[in-house]
Amino acid sequence: MMIGALLYVGTIITVAANQVHLAVPLAITVALIIATIKGSMVASVFMHLSHEKQWIYGSLILTVAFFIVLMAVPILTISDTFGTPIHHQSTAAAGAHEGH
Repeated sequence: MMIGALLYVGTIITVAANQVHLAVPLAITVALIIATIKGSMVASVFMHLSHEKQWIYGSLILTVAFFIVLMAVPILTISDTFGTPIHHQSTAAAGAHEGH
């Protein structure tokens, strides 16, 4: 009942925030803060995540680890030279192709 009442209050705050015509970046920020609070209440109580702390922390650690790997792959591929042709020319070969 308490969470239901808090969600109702959150909905009233959302409607009130919509009536105050804020600048777009500020309106998006306020909407995301309200949605985060309401979403965390739903997830912690109705999805019983408040009792599953060990599983939640484990999944968060895995998420961060995979995010780091996925962000590191493009960075590492930019800095490597695998598959790049080597442009060594001998002085005789370089002189033979100067006019062409």
